[in-house]
Amino acid sequence: MSGFKYFFLFFVGGIAYYLIEIIYRGISHPAMMALGGACFVLIAVINNRFRFLPIIIRLILSTVIITALEFIAGCILNLWLGLGIWSYSGMPFNVLGQICPLYMGFWFLLSAVAFLLHNKMEQRFFG
Repeated sequence: MSGFKYFFLFFVGGIAYYLIEIIYRGISHPAMMALGGACFVLIAVINNRFRFLPIIIRLILSTVIITALEFIAGCILNLWLGLGIWSYSGMPFNVLGQICPLYMGFWFLLSAVAFLLHNKMEQRFFG
């Protein structure tokens, strides 16, 4: 992928994730734009480089990567810097209040939507 393509995907993913948070939670943080952008770029890489894998495997891989990024970002932003952007501490089986199985399920579903969006963007802009 070219630099512009990465930037474009990062930008779209960042804005999309920020808007999802605004709609779902009524609030977001600028750091979520960076996290959403990074996740969307990685989803695009998975979607392009691992097309030979069944879609379910790509979705699982995407879910694991998003969850890992969310955990790392949460540890830095919430635990280390004390920003308190989110907390899953009330959710069952959470890890340090930063990730939990329920949201992994959401990332799985959101990954499917992101794959579809990425495919449409590939056809439309990068054909």
